[in-house]
Amino acid sequence: MRAMVARAAGMPLEPEDRPDPEPGPREVRIRVEACAVCRTDLHVVDGELPGTRFPIVPGHEIVGIVDRVGAEVRTLRLGDRVGVPWLGHTCGDCAWCQGHRENLCDAPVFTGHGRDGGFASHVVAEAAYAILLDSTLGAVRCAPLLCAGLIGFRALRMSGNPSALGLYGFGAAAHLVAQVALHEKRRVYAFTRVGDWEGQAFARSLGVTWAGGSDESPPEKLDAALIFAPVGDLVPIALRAVDKGGRVVCAGIHMTDIPKFPYRLLWEERQLLSVANLARTDASNFFRFVRHHPLEVQTTAYPLEQANQALDDLRNGRVRGAAVLVPERR
Repeated sequence: MRAMVARAAGMPLEPEDRPDPEPGPREVRIRVEACAVCRTDLHVVDGELPGTRFPIVPGHEIVGIVDRVGAEVRTLRLGDRVGVPWLGHTCGDCAWCQGHRENLCDAPVFTGHGRDGGFASHVVAEAAYAILLDSTLGAVRCAPLLCAGLIGFRALRMSGNPSALGLYGFGAAAHLVAQVALHEKRRVYAFTRVGDWEGQAFARSLGVTWAGGSDESPPEKLDAALIFAPVGDLVPIALRAVDKGGRVVCAGIHMTDIPKFPYRLLWEERQLLSVANLARTDASNFFRFVRHHPLEVQTTAYPLEQANQALDDLRNGRVRGAAVLVPERR
């Protein structure tokens, strides 16, 4: 197999040829068709997430075909198309798992963080955490749904039932959740980097009510705002934009420090929330939605060996929608 490996924090990924991995009794081996590049992958390779296992193969938005099945696996078969998301294992025993909140498990293992991920030609995953996908979904278009789509969907559900919704950071996740919100007849306000006219035009092309820079105020008070950009300075800006009783949901796994802000921005029963990981029920609900409401997924494909270029383009805001790595068929 071929893999792009992060050997240490802050270092470029290195290509490596390895023996094809063998799945354990409850695992499957997957021939990777596509793996989207997530901002979380940047946090992994930059060493910003605690507990990252180096060396590590990043990547947790994986779509592929099962080509080997562990002896105890009964839920998947050879030839099944599956998706592998960020949540790769939970303990099943802690209070959070027992309380049906596995996204808060005390002893989780994350794909591309604690176990090797999808920046490779093959990956091994626990069968119980692989998502059986509709075979008609194209791999490249489907890959961003495994995190950008899922975390956006969870964040939207945590926002309550907003009529006016703000999205701060209009990248892979926001361009998908905007479409979900529009299907649900919500008014969507897109906030991009200051001066990103192309990003604002892209948002408008999807049908949002308004698009502008993050330094601008929307034309009406928001009921809720989702923050996808990992920028703590956006928290008081979003709080200022939401109406009384509104919610601001921070949807990233990592964010720069939130600056000091006056209590009056939080007063009047505004709420500040965070999204942590995702649960398998999120995937079931989201892909059920997608079957009935297909989404336009904007992607830029890169060969697997150009993973460093894809990461750099994402870091510098040069990707419209989602970057996706595609391994060469051998």
